Amino acid sequence: MEVRPPPASSFERLLIAGPAGRIETDVNDPGAARSGIAVIAHPNPVQGGTKDNKVVTTLAKCFYALGCVSARPNFRGVGASEGEHDEGHGETGDVIAVAAELSRRYGALPLTLAGFSFGGFVQTRVARRFAASRLVLVGPAVNRFAADAVPAGTLVVHGERDDVVPLAAVLDWARPQNLPVVVIPGGEHFFHGRLSLLADIVLRYCARPAARN
Repeated sequence: MEVRPPPASSFERLLIAGPAGRIETDVNDPGAARSGIAVIAHPNPVQGGTKDNKVVTTLAKCFYALGCVSARPNFRGVGASEGEHDEGHGETGDVIAVAAELSRRYGALPLTLAGFSFGGFVQTRVARRFAASRLVLVGPAVNRFAADAVPAGTLVVHGERDDVVPLAAVLDWARPQNLPVVVIPGGEHFFHGRLSLLADIVLRYCARPAARN
């Protein structure tokens, strides 16, 4: 399946009420093709991470192509989102608030939680507190934050040459869970030159139907 940018007509920018104030969230809605909801969490804002990160937007395009309402919130303190950075604790509540609001708006559709780097760590916490049909983690920052164990069937994609989150650290986290890790040969943390391969992996994995909540 080819991943194309969503049409401008599908776009809406929401300000969703969260535990620390409004959460700026970009949403692309496929309308009649709607088959699920995906909430994608961005990298560490302390290091410049936002909803417009290339890995995050690539994931959003994938989920939109699969018929999902694709949402990219800015964590607290980023862009127009209110509040201050909270090392993943408050950010967990931010994602839960966004997922709950989208479920209210669009109904009980299958929910995918996805995250890149710090956002992947946050989604491991969200998945323990908010029911989701799928969990997709890309370069999860398990060496820098205490990531929770995740459900069986979680997709984890990591770069072989990631120098921010070493592959060995992700394998050490995954091993006790018997959790497979998909390794992109030669890939580094931001998957430069390999975003198309990342998209292909996510599309193939998520093309199968997700269980409803």
